[in-house]
Amino acid sequence: MATEMVNTDQEGIDGVRMTWNVWPRTKVEASKCVIPIAASISPIRPHPDIPTLPYAPLRCKTCVAVLNPFCQVDYTAKIWICPFCFQRNHFPPQYAAISESNVPGELFSQYTTIQYSLPTTMVAASDGGGGAAAALSPPPVYVFVLDTCMIEEEMGFVKSALKRAIGLLPDNALIGFMSYGTQVHVHELGFSELSKVYIFRGSKEISKDQVLDQLGLGIAGRRTGPAAAGYPKGPVQNGFPNSGVNRFLLPASDCEYTLNSLLDELQSDQWPVPPGNRASRCTGVALSVAAGLLGACLPGTGARIIALVGGPCTEGPGTIVSKDLSEPARSHKDLDKDVAPFFQKAVKFYDHLAKQLVSQGHVLDLFASALDQVGVAEMKVAVERTGGLVVLAESFGHSVFKDSFKHLFEEGEQSLGLCFNGTLEINCSKDIKIQGILGPCTSLEKKGAAVADTVIGQGSTTAWKMCSVDKSTCLTVYFDISSSERSNPPGTLNPQLYLQFLTSYQNPDGQSLLRVTTVSRRWIDTVVASEELVQGFDQETAAVVMARLCSHKMELEEGFDATRWLDRNLIRLCSKFGEYRKDDPASFTLNPCFSLFPQFMFNLRRSQFVQVFNNSPDETAYFRMLLNRESISNAAVMIQPSLISYSFNSPPSPALLDVASIGADRILLLDSYFSVVIFHGMTIAQWRNMGYQNDPQHALFAQLLQAPHEDAQMIIRERFPVPRLVVCDQHGSQARFLLAKLNPSATYNNANEMAAGSDVIFTDDVSLQVFFEHLQRLAVQS
Repeated sequence: MATEMVNTDQEGIDGVRMTWNVWPRTKVEASKCVIPIAASISPIRPHPDIPTLPYAPLRCKTCVAVLNPFCQVDYTAKIWICPFCFQRNHFPPQYAAISESNVPGELFSQYTTIQYSLPTTMVAASDGGGGAAAALSPPPVYVFVLDTCMIEEEMGFVKSALKRAIGLLPDNALIGFMSYGTQVHVHELGFSELSKVYIFRGSKEISKDQVLDQLGLGIAGRRTGPAAAGYPKGPVQNGFPNSGVNRFLLPASDCEYTLNSLLDELQSDQWPVPPGNRASRCTGVALSVAAGLLGACLPGTGARIIALVGGPCTEGPGTIVSKDLSEPARSHKDLDKDVAPFFQKAVKFYDHLAKQLVSQGHVLDLFASALDQVGVAEMKVAVERTGGLVVLAESFGHSVFKDSFKHLFEEGEQSLGLCFNGTLEINCSKDIKIQGILGPCTSLEKKGAAVADTVIGQGSTTAWKMCSVDKSTCLTVYFDISSSERSNPPGTLNPQLYLQFLTSYQNPDGQSLLRVTTVSRRWIDTVVASEELVQGFDQETAAVVMARLCSHKMELEEGFDATRWLDRNLIRLCSKFGEYRKDDPASFTLNPCFSLFPQFMFNLRRSQFVQVFNNSPDETAYFRMLLNRESISNAAVMIQPSLISYSFNSPPSPALLDVASIGADRILLLDSYFSVVIFHGMTIAQWRNMGYQNDPQHALFAQLLQAPHEDAQMIIRERFPVPRLVVCDQHGSQARFLLAKLNPSATYNNANEMAAGSDVIFTDDVSLQVFFEHLQRLAVQS
């Protein structure tokens, strides 16, 4: 069955992919597998076959796992046995009618993933019913925080993007608006007679309570007595009972006009900038104020702070670089040598902000557009912990920003499916421990028997908070096997292991849902020469899991040598699972289940995740955040790009990621996830420059030129953030976007062996062939 699934949709209904689909039973055997036991899960990925049940789930009274198809059921005695803790549970009265022929949905064998819509009546009953449902799901809130320290042209781009976004928001969505430069301006949209602004100094840190007091939203400003600021007492306004916060957060339908005219009048920051200095920009204070303002909302409100940042923070907390232009922003070298004076302090500030946002359940989205660094590396913790989105572009006029920003607010088929207030809980069979999760979430520090001693990422817990989760969000869970030979007396062993992922969240309409995925895999007693283990290895998932773990170690461990770590693990894997005679490299063969893995590792070693030289800390942080949150197939493209070749004599077909694939009469389409490159061979480029495509006799040539553009648009349309499109010609300056990703099988050393019309890469990097020869030699060493 597994092999049939591979061709269509590898994640299936469950949205789960594992490095190993058969698990070793003991810790010792697990260590022999080399690649960690991990699962990549897409908690709310849509699938047409997932049913939604209109009632609350039935839980085990001991371990609170949810009733699922793997439970043993005694229909006559109305009892079910939990596969996790073997507790016998009685069915409640509403299940009285069940029988072999009348099975409830959650026990159908094909519904290993099922969704429960938690009825609002359950929650509303305590509230006296009626209008409570409306108050229960407050509308989503968007607070736009706009940097005004930029040139007029950039201001124009960002204003038009904002106006378009506000027009796309649902009418009931609440909008707040803040602008900042040297100071922070909070605009009171509810006061439409004239523009009223609250100003905060940009140079000093400000607490949540101070923000609320200054905005008149503190305890004093919230009195619900007769003098409640002239607001009608009792009824709920905009889903917020009398908090006064509705002076700042208004429904889109009410404030669209006010906001548009405010944007028209808004100017670049007017504070003078002395020559040789950077503009004074207080990003940290602005985000603190935005988080404080949202703190006045009802708990459980889904809210996003959308920060539009045009340069580095140089003022107040969160500063990443001094105002003096002669001092450059920190580089990787500075961070390695610990000579980046602002870095640690800024990270600490954003870590504190992340904790505040997570406790409120709110999200920070970052849209950074600048030629210089803006501090993504420092803000990463706040964006990632809250599940926020991040887009890095060169200008607010660039399609990467414009199209991504528009995509954020689109509805229907194109929508990102942004959901709020998610929590993930994991139940697992005895002897399985959870080390932690890499990806956009925060540990809730919920201790339990399944918590491992070692921690990877967000660990020491069996529950995680996801302030924002969307249909493509993906998390990697790292497991540990705790049992030793002696802990299980023979005869008591269950051949199957079980994992259950429970994700509760609020969808964009405010509906509370619980998604339950229960998966089962086989245990095996020994990994040595186990055909079953080998057949259950997922190469793509393993490559991504290793890339995520390697990036994590590079950030965490001082002096970590990523290339050596990857090489050592690859050599161990090959000597463990390859077939060879000792000390005879020529005899080495690798089972097809492993044959793609070395190539993934070769490309990972050369990728921007491991080779940070030539990238700024901001770019590296950006690439790593996306690597950690995207699906396995997307992350695999980041590590090993895909290449398609277009030519007259054959239909579009996949090409080897090798310099030999370049031909004068070919067009290549490279998808490296962050950029999509259309590369024209020399001859094709000459014909195009002569205008052959406009001649009706050469309609075929026109079609050949058009085909890669259509395919590139398909890729771009489905992706967030929108990739950068590079159209280039052989020997042109932009060709570097393609050449940097290709295997250098032809370099200046062996240029004489080349085919006509192909290309060479000027590099001293080893080619895949040489890499593989070295690997064979080291794997067979006794």
